[in-house]
Amino acid sequence: MVQAERASLPGEEPRGPAVSEMWFPTRIVFGEGAVRRLPQELARLNARKPLVVTDPTLARTGLLARCTGPLEEAGLGFAAFQDVDPDPTDGTVDRALAAYRASGCDALVALGGGSSIDTAKAVRLLVAHPPPLARYDSARDGGRLVTNPMPPMVALPTTAGTGSEVGRMSVVTLAETGRKTLIVAQGLVPSTAICDPELTYGMPPWLTAATGMDTLAHSLESRCARGMHPLADAVAQKGLELCGRYLARAVRDGGDKEARAAMVMAAVAGGTALQKGLGAAHSLSHALTHVCGIHHGVATAMSLPAMMEFNLDVAAPQLAEVAVALGAPPSDDERALARLAVERVRALSREIGIPERLRDARVREEQLPLLAEKALQDNCHRTNPRPCRGEDLLAMLRASY
Repeated sequence: MVQAERASLPGEEPRGPAVSEMWFPTRIVFGEGAVRRLPQELARLNARKPLVVTDPTLARTGLLARCTGPLEEAGLGFAAFQDVDPDPTDGTVDRALAAYRASGCDALVALGGGSSIDTAKAVRLLVAHPPPLARYDSARDGGRLVTNPMPPMVALPTTAGTGSEVGRMSVVTLAETGRKTLIVAQGLVPSTAICDPELTYGMPPWLTAATGMDTLAHSLESRCARGMHPLADAVAQKGLELCGRYLARAVRDGGDKEARAAMVMAAVAGGTALQKGLGAAHSLSHALTHVCGIHHGVATAMSLPAMMEFNLDVAAPQLAEVAVALGAPPSDDERALARLAVERVRALSREIGIPERLRDARVREEQLPLLAEKALQDNCHRTNPRPCRGEDLLAMLRASY
């Protein structure tokens, strides 16, 4: 993630520090049937016995067998941890770490959405670093403590959502902090991401919609985030274009292979772009998920319009580009385009069945102050283009209510 202040591009007035740090992600193997490349990728990483980390649903639906089948055919030993929670906690990580050590594993394979991938990243961290996970909280600059070599990891996403398969962030709810906690370190980026669209074909429409809006939010918030990262900006713009063109199609027809593949790539783009930073919508979403139990993608989608309106005065150029990426015709009226971006996001959410207001998701009005307090403790808003105070976050919640 780059610094909040940024260096100047050629031709600009000088602003911020003279040097910016930029990262781009990992090796990506993309395409239908790519899951069968898992044994070769593990061999390339000198892995002899991986722990496959997944959730009970994927074990029941047969996706776990699709992952482990090629390992069995290749004669490669493995162990499986199938108990990842929808919102993983440090307890989930501790149980997976115990399974890793008890089975004598030397690598990790994460199969699933962000929960499985984030759990595997946290296990990877604790294999090589002392507990507790709270030491590595990004709000405490804990990433500076992640210095030791970690075991290799392959991520196989089964949703087109979090982009965690190419990201350097793990999100885990910790008992010590009482909230969703971000751990950010370059070493957490998976060694390889195997992105097989076939693994997403079974996603129901509501999950396609929720994870798809999370994907869109990653690109949108990153495009507007403070900091200099023109590489991430370009990737974010492409991610937005893919979401604008294909998300509704994927929700309408889960068998639309072109749309499914495009959304998998959109998730990779969003996960890559968020190396630059995120924004207030993700801080609000993390609070809504923790306090109210709302799916992260749904919570993010409901938070986006209010955040965009809050940022209009400082991010109109970026939001105008968001509007064009989502299908609006170009215009010289930058402010009008920026406002149109807000309406385009609202319209897409409605089209794919996302609840429009927080009250529609059974959030109670008396919960809003607590949600604002939790959101303020979250690190994502620190790169929001307009600085956020507690009262600003509460105003966004009220506007979304």
